This record gives sequence, structure tokens and C-alpha cells, in this order.
Amino acid sequence: MDKVFKALADAGRRKLLDQLRLRNGQSLTELCEHLDMTRQAVSKHLRRLEAANLVVTQWQGREKRHYLNPVPIHDIYERWIDKYERHRLSALAELKRRLEGEDR
Repeated sequence: MDKVFKALADAGRRKLLDQLRLRNGQSLTELCEHLDMTRQAVSKHLRRLEAANLVVTQWQGREKRHYLNPVPIHDIYERWIDKYERHRLSALAELKRRLEGEDR
């Protein structure tokens, strides 16, 4: 998980992930069109994201396509967020029951 947090710590890498979230399966050229970075900088960030398993690649002919891998982010959610989310959702469900008079 350390690699994931380190990869997510950089704003440029988060922008790359946002681009892949909007349209998965982009080439390096396509990703560079939407970012204010050099091609070399985008490549370097993509390597870091691949090392953290946040991006996976697939060759299609001569083009390398980049895909967002949501599994590491989901793992973070389950480990660090889900625990707190359950309590909030339970509280909201209880509030709903009380407001609708189901508690009587």
C-alpha cells in the first residue's frame, strides 16, 4: 500500500488517473493532449502508477493503452474508509426510521 499512497501523493499522477477515469484505455499521446506536462513527464508518472498497480497497460498493435485499475483504491477504501462509512450509514438509517415514525 505504500507504493499506492506515494503514487497518489503527486498531483500530476492524480490528474493522469482522473483522465483515465474519464476515458479508460488511452495512449500516451492521448493522455499528453489533456495535460500540461511533457511527454517524458507523463511517461515517468505512468511508470510510477504502473509500479503501484494503479494503471495497467495493454498493447494494441503498435500502441500501448493505459487502463485505470481500481483495485488498489478499493483496498484503501476497505481498510481506511469503509469502517467509518458503515457507522454513518447506520446513523442515517436510524434517523430515517425515527423521522418516518417506524421507531414507535
